Amino acid sequence: MGGLELSRRYFETYGKPMLKRDFPEVLPFLAVGFVGSGSEHYGFDDEISRDHDFEPGFLIFLPGEDVVDRRTAFLLERAYAKLPRDFEGVFRPLVSPVGGNRNGVVRTADFYEKAIGTKDGTLTLDGWLHIPDYALAEAVNGEIFFDNYGEVTRIREALSHMPEDVRKKRIAGNLLLMAQSGQYNFRRCLAHGETEAAQLAVCEFVEATLKCAFLLEGRYMPYYKWSFRALRALPNFSVIADALSLLLFGDNSQATAETKADTVESIASYVISILQDQNLTKAICGDLEKHAYSVNDGIENANLRNMHILAAI
Repeated sequence: MGGLELSRRYFETYGKPMLKRDFPEVLPFLAVGFVGSGSEHYGFDDEISRDHDFEPGFLIFLPGEDVVDRRTAFLLERAYAKLPRDFEGVFRPLVSPVGGNRNGVVRTADFYEKAIGTKDGTLTLDGWLHIPDYALAEAVNGEIFFDNYGEVTRIREALSHMPEDVRKKRIAGNLLLMAQSGQYNFRRCLAHGETEAAQLAVCEFVEATLKCAFLLEGRYMPYYKWSFRALRALPNFSVIADALSLLLFGDNSQATAETKADTVESIASYVISILQDQNLTKAICGDLEKHAYSVNDGIENANLRNMHILAAI
């Protein structure tokens, strides 16, 4: 059983009855769910994931002290702490030894301030430009079991998709990195005999391609160690996962280098086809750099359009 299902069942078995029985007057102001930074919040957990921070539990979200006061929050914390520690063969320790407590009672404002840096989930343009994708992914992943007050749902909906101009800026910047690292610097480094630098160029191309893939799908890329697993679930980009994997492995012998160079071009061609399908580019060529500037030209906000093309990287 995965962590999300474990959390849902634990809540239904123990959490919901406790809240209905002991806190009926507070229920209209609560939200409960399973959200956060662990693999279990994405459904990516397995047996290895259970070595730390894996437990039966859930988050109880509270609004501000003007709605739910400190004493009530304290009583909720005590009630949560008294819930059974053993469920479905999984034990909830008293103290989490690695990642800190991921479950329990939390103010909604505190949760989102920690996740994205703002208490109400509102991001400025500068915030949207510079917040990491994985932070946004952690803020909207998992599942909310119920939200009577509506505050958590509102924030999640506001964060679920970045502004279109910001998406274009990020796509443009990553396209440029793909062009520089994969279409240009990989062969150039090899010609200089810098095989290590050539592999670094490949790694940068793969990372930029991953980011482009998620942006073009309108999704947030999770933390890097789950990026390929998440990529294989993307409808339009699962087909390039094996090609990207090929680039990361093997030596830079002449034969392998030629294969890698051809693979870079095939991936570039595929990404360009998606750009064209989404009407993001007017360029007609195989040069990702030209497509990068074409995507940037399509940004409506003049100030954002005129920023350096790598401003959102």
